[in-house]
Amino acid sequence: MSTTTQRSFPKITESGLDELRERIGQKIGNTVEPWCYEATRDNIRHYAHGIGDDNPLWCDPDYAAKTHYGGIVALPSFLFATSRIVSGYVGGLPGVHAMWSGADWTWHKPIRRNDAIHTEAYLKDLIEHQTRFAGRAVQQIYHVDFFNQTGDKVAEADSWCFRTERDHAREQGTKYQEVRAREPRRYTDEELGEAYQLYRNEEIRGATPRYWEDVREGEELPTMFKGPMTVTGFIAYAQGWGGLYIRANKLAWKLIDQHPGVGIKNRFGIPDCPERVHWEEDFALEVGAPGAYDYGPERTSWLTHHLTNWMGDTGFLHKASCKIRRHNPEGDMLFIKGRVKRKFIENGRHMVEIEQEARNQDDELSVVGGGMVVLPSRG
Repeated sequence: MSTTTQRSFPKITESGLDELRERIGQKIGNTVEPWCYEATRDNIRHYAHGIGDDNPLWCDPDYAAKTHYGGIVALPSFLFATSRIVSGYVGGLPGVHAMWSGADWTWHKPIRRNDAIHTEAYLKDLIEHQTRFAGRAVQQIYHVDFFNQTGDKVAEADSWCFRTERDHAREQGTKYQEVRAREPRRYTDEELGEAYQLYRNEEIRGATPRYWEDVREGEELPTMFKGPMTVTGFIAYAQGWGGLYIRANKLAWKLIDQHPGVGIKNRFGIPDCPERVHWEEDFALEVGAPGAYDYGPERTSWLTHHLTNWMGDTGFLHKASCKIRRHNPEGDMLFIKGRVKRKFIENGRHMVEIEQEARNQDDELSVVGGGMVVLPSRG
């Protein structure tokens, strides 16, 4: 569809918000099938490769067998593939755009190969905001608990989407006016070569322990590079993660037949999923974004990838947070930086708190986050 063609989308209404508020605290039934029920070798590897993570602890059974785990474990962010609720599948306000915008995670146990994961979820809160992107917006927060096949809680998370009015974001939103006015960026070979050097030098700590005593407050983590952003990369993530509404043929029809607000007509007049903002530039512009852009859970997974590379096989990622500040459209580069904020001992565990932020090639803030890592002690 041409971006010059205007159409109106549903609005945020008081009656819709009232209906949503009635759901707060109510357990959500298992009506939304996850992409992955089990942490199989292939499911773990597909997710890891979808974020560009080739850590052998997730991907190489021979390597993983020699670690203290005795076999493959899942990268922490793999759990996004086991719950569409934590990944942004929201209820209520049909036809109103949803942008996944952040999460607070806590992991209690590693996810081992072939663990079967089940979840419990509920709507935790609704918070109204005024934003530069779309004016009035509603932050819709869900809580999800993750359990393995023996009933142990392996993790829990609060995640949130912002529900925004597409018409307002496109016509009156001020956040991306300057970005949309720019000429498409073309990188020189020299610029690409400089960025790719970060890939060449990326260090996976791996089997070399990082001891708590050797960490200094204020020390910086190596910069991690992601990008340049391409639609191919966004699709690679969807292959491992599963997406929210990506369906084919009869299954696509069943989804839209049951939830008509999900189906938005494409240039052929065919109802298609709103998720195509990640691969159709024209539709992304219609909802007020600066172009086809990355997935929110994908960006969270990049931050946790930064942390797991640094901590090594003997570290354990206990907590992580992510707050998205702007879209990463096709063509952007992303540079993730981190710093040790503090180190401390809690309940006998040697902890390191790390703060993170990522900026694009124009030094625009893309995401802020951080994590809490448990490290081995020499003592």
